[in-house]
Amino acid sequence: MGAGHAHRLYRHGHSPVHALPPQCKLAAVFCFVLVVVSTPRSAVWAFGLYAVLLATVAAVARVPAGFLLRRLLIEVPFVAFAVLMPFVAEGPRTEVLGLSLSVHGLWGAWNILAKGTLGVAASVLLASTTELRELILGLQRLRLPALLVQIASFMIRYGDVITDEMRRMRIARVSRGFEARGPRHWGVLAKSAGALFIRSYERGERVHLAMVSRGYAGSMPVIDDVTASRAQWSYAAALPAAALLVCLMGWFL
Repeated sequence: MGAGHAHRLYRHGHSPVHALPPQCKLAAVFCFVLVVVSTPRSAVWAFGLYAVLLATVAAVARVPAGFLLRRLLIEVPFVAFAVLMPFVAEGPRTEVLGLSLSVHGLWGAWNILAKGTLGVAASVLLASTTELRELILGLQRLRLPALLVQIASFMIRYGDVITDEMRRMRIARVSRGFEARGPRHWGVLAKSAGALFIRSYERGERVHLAMVSRGYAGSMPVIDDVTASRAQWSYAAALPAAALLVCLMGWFL
């Protein structure tokens, strides 16, 4: 984790949100999602206020709406599942545009769409303002189990290595005139997948041996000790605190 590792979700900037320590942002997003999930689904107005809070954070972070909306497309499979719920759920029925839909299914679809979209949007904002390396450091500062942190670190670092290996294997197949056009070519693709697995496994063994030869004993050294002041924690707590107030209003109003 010595060098920076940019990713496609990250948007470089110098906003106050970018400047916050990663552990503050991780804790703020986690608490915000918990509050959103705890909100009663019947408090429709509350979810609108949550969206306003996230839009405010996006404006402070200078993250364009188009950038955020394009990244929200990742939840399309969940949207498709939610759309089917009113048709397959049981219980009282109601007519909507000539269609007989389940009342419980409609509420369930709304619950999934509203809370899922807000959770994904908060995660996208976190990824847009925090580099992957900083996220790992933030997890260390939050005392996440060291083994889980190391696994996440290696996944991030070597994910691109494996992807690049896949790209080279595809170029090699194409250069030899291969083009997958149907099931009869699945055997070649399966052999390529097996070869990729073996190469990845061997690379992992070589990396582990290199780490052990350099003194690795089960824990990674902390190169950058990222600390956060009380002011920074207070600044990060503004989002979940405001969301908690909205949630309480949704329960008692």
